[in-house]
Amino acid sequence: MPDYTKAIADRICERLAGGESLRLICGSGRAKGLPGQTTVYRWLAENDAFQRAYVLAREAQADLYIDQILEIADGEGEDARDAARDRLRIDARKWVAAKLAPRKYGEKVAVTGGAESDPPIRIEDERQAAARIAAILEAARLRKDGHEGG
Repeated sequence: MPDYTKAIADRICERLAGGESLRLICGSGRAKGLPGQTTVYRWLAENDAFQRAYVLAREAQADLYIDQILEIADGEGEDARDAARDRLRIDARKWVAAKLAPRKYGEKVAVTGGAESDPPIRIEDERQAAARIAAILEAARLRKDGHEGG
């Protein structure tokens, strides 16, 4: 298991950004000097600089997949099987891009209250939200116990 070096981390991130999977990069046929996946996961947990570079590489990978979607969609298919295969390739890339860069490529969903017309839920301060949740739970407990409360 190789020790962490910036050079090895850069190689891994460059290959990720180029569209390769971590499984392929660090699998049984990996290039000499590259670690296995378990080692990479340990490095991610222990090294903030590597973690930031890895996140950027994964975001670049999502951008690559979006570019590939356009190339696939614009390609010339000869029959219905090509169209079905291309649709599958596009859907797979869309799904992965949404998982790798959800803010950029994920579905935009507004979380609202009970009615569709209710405004989106916003939490501006975690302590304030925790206090409101505690108050709601306490009021529910009091109602359950038969007390007036509100």
